[in-house]
Amino acid sequence: RAELIEAGHVFRTGSDIETLVHLYEQVGERCVERLVGMFAFAIVDLRVAARPKLFLGRDRMGIKPMYWQRTAEGLSFGSEAKALLVLERTSREFRGSALVEDAWSGIQRLLPGHVLPWSQGEEPRTASYWRVPASGVREPASAVEILEWTDRVVESRMIADVPLGAFLSGGVDSTAVATSMAAASADPIVACSVGFADARFDELDTARETAKRLGAIHHTAILDPDPTIALEILPWLYDEPLADPSTVPTYLVSRMAREHVKVALAGDGGDEVFAGYRRYVFDEAENRVRARLGAPGRTAARLLGSVYPKLDWAPRFLRAQSTLRNLGRDPAAAYWASVCPSTREEIDGLLAPELRAALRGHDPLDRFRDHYDRPTDVEPLFRAQYADFHGFLPDRILCKTDRASMGVGLEVRVPLLDHRFVERFLTLPSREKVRAGRGKHAFREALRERVPASVLDGRKMGFDVPLRDWLRGPLAEPVRDAVETLPGDWFDRGALRTLFAEHASGHRDRSDLLWALLVLEHWRRRHHVRGIAA
Repeated sequence: RAELIEAGHVFRTGSDIETLVHLYEQVGERCVERLVGMFAFAIVDLRVAARPKLFLGRDRMGIKPMYWQRTAEGLSFGSEAKALLVLERTSREFRGSALVEDAWSGIQRLLPGHVLPWSQGEEPRTASYWRVPASGVREPASAVEILEWTDRVVESRMIADVPLGAFLSGGVDSTAVATSMAAASADPIVACSVGFADARFDELDTARETAKRLGAIHHTAILDPDPTIALEILPWLYDEPLADPSTVPTYLVSRMAREHVKVALAGDGGDEVFAGYRRYVFDEAENRVRARLGAPGRTAARLLGSVYPKLDWAPRFLRAQSTLRNLGRDPAAAYWASVCPSTREEIDGLLAPELRAALRGHDPLDRFRDHYDRPTDVEPLFRAQYADFHGFLPDRILCKTDRASMGVGLEVRVPLLDHRFVERFLTLPSREKVRAGRGKHAFREALRERVPASVLDGRKMGFDVPLRDWLRGPLAEPVRDAVETLPGDWFDRGALRTLFAEHASGHRDRSDLLWALLVLEHWRRRHHVRGIAA
């Protein structure tokens, strides 16, 4: 704003939106290069009356959504798919690939870090203005540098003219963000934390200790996640079928926080930047073993994995089937298998024969592999993170948080996904991320002077829910109903009934697939989906 005023622009309001308009006037479509943080916007340029222009932009990480659709009348856009559905310019059909990938036929997502300039009579063409760093692993970072950057990106997200606070769990990332907030604020910060009635998923005691140490104004609540939210509220907020059960507690946490603040800072992105997920640790270990086995050993592992029993009920050390199979796969396929809760074979076994045949040439692994293979001369761990930045992060994690929070009128900011922070720390060497069987090594060690060991060395819990128990308890009947009402030209009814019976009897844990089917059916009903596009 100050630069634009100096360049001669006259502002009429204090709105940040007006700053964006003047910036576009000054530098045109390159305006996105000057923006930091989360955004999705549309600018209509009417300066040439005979040829008006539309310019769509989306932030680099995909924190905010943007959908668009080419129709006979022109180009429609919106921050939600249902904003386009209401125009009745689409058939309300969905892609057959939606059972394993995207949803609506005819509606496109503007990808993270992309723009779409368009004028009447042109075909829409998107263009990338920023990409996740894909080349070279940089030098290790000092603790001082990591802390300085964390403080910088957090403080920059604290500018607000409405009540502001933080999501605070017992985890490393939210604690790091809240700690930097407290250091930058002259007044006590507001922290919002939830505990769960099921002690297996509760971190509230740790959050209370952190809030007390920071002198925060701490709002807490004990939640007993209501799974029926997934049937009544979430199908509307998530107008694409997002089969992540943590959408339920994410919505409840957002609703609780909205009672106290209008803007909340969260720790999303720390796991992707510093390799905090358990699957990154397993992937590192598997790649080391795979390299030692050689081709004959990998073949033997794959064959052994094909006959080893699944043993869902057994202690973890006996459940070796997935590890053996992964050791026999190439690194990309092995990591993809660790991200997906269900195998392609399991999904194919549920599909109606005609749809199964139509999808035979379509495999989401292909798109994932395109991203996984793009970096050159780097370690497998970085490849996995790079691919997650192009799929898992924007399509699942950020989508989940954005829809749940905006559904209750709460703005959630994610400072650890500042693109400058990502550029610096995503490319740290693997030994700075995964060490001694734990992820996020460099970040943890940098925080030791600020954060107690109870947080840094505690067990990672995440936002897990008792999904298996839900589907044998309060959601048993809704799942049984979905099994009977999902369209017969989509699914093999007998296979669905067998799946449900296996779970209900306790013989096997089929909760991931059953939850996905439940979400799909209630999304189909809520949005009046008419069928599968040809």
